[in-house]
Amino acid sequence: MSKGVFTTKVEPDYDDLPEERYHFPRTYLRQVEAVVGDWIVYYEPRRTSGRANSRGGRQAYFATARVTRIERDPDREDHFFAYVADFLEFDHPVPFREGTHYYERALRRPDGGTSKGMFGRAVRVMSELEYDLVLKAGFATTLFETAASTVTAVPAGEARGGLSEADQTPFERPIVERVVRRPFRDAAFAVAVKSAYGNTCAMTGIRIINGGGRAEVQAAHIRPVASGGSDSVRNGLALSGTVHWMFDRGLVSIDDDLTILTAEGHLPPTVTRLFNEDNRLIVPSRDDQRPNPKHLRYHRKTIFKG
Repeated sequence: MSKGVFTTKVEPDYDDLPEERYHFPRTYLRQVEAVVGDWIVYYEPRRTSGRANSRGGRQAYFATARVTRIERDPDREDHFFAYVADFLEFDHPVPFREGTHYYERALRRPDGGTSKGMFGRAVRVMSELEYDLVLKAGFATTLFETAASTVTAVPAGEARGGLSEADQTPFERPIVERVVRRPFRDAAFAVAVKSAYGNTCAMTGIRIINGGGRAEVQAAHIRPVASGGSDSVRNGLALSGTVHWMFDRGLVSIDDDLTILTAEGHLPPTVTRLFNEDNRLIVPSRDDQRPNPKHLRYHRKTIFKG
């Protein structure tokens, strides 16, 4: 098995939904088969769509996922779907090149320039070391915060290098092992969602940052993880603590047109007056970070009490 890179645009040419599937032609079948059962990173190119003049893509790695299987596309000859699990977006995108360093060595020409030929391959294989370095860069904030939270005071004589053996475990454990653990995933999801919403509550427009630089807003899953929800930003909302509590209990929800819905008879008028003046959800500027209508429908049908 090998690690890999899947390239997908903001407006994909194919039927991609990164947190669930990657659509590709037979050209890349061998490369995708090589990563089944292993991990890949998603890369966003400069072009945002199939239009030749489209620009604005981040030219960066932005998420990781584990490839579980390949299935033929029943509607398009010689095309396939790679299905994924454990999708997790980085807490910040990682550019393919930083200074003279290329995260994928194959993208660097002998003269130091960028290989356009390699960049033209939408699916690429990468080494374990390259994958590890991309993840460490992409989850730098989450790694720091989760490691800091494990550091506790230990009695004199029991510390080694300032940390107990238990405290050192997060630093020694391979990062891919941490990516599948719920505490790490919750932390990374929170960073990604808060960043997408500018640390602002999507329902009230309230943005509070404390003296330590931390935002009051919380990251809420629209479809709960326990019910099959993903850790994609498209399955998340930035909500203040009280609104988060109401959303999880079905007292408020969101319509397909982003109108805020309230469960009649369950909330006093003093609470509803907190919502945005136009009674609509504030959403990220990027289309690929906005709530997936499928998740909103699940919340209305399964959780909302309206």
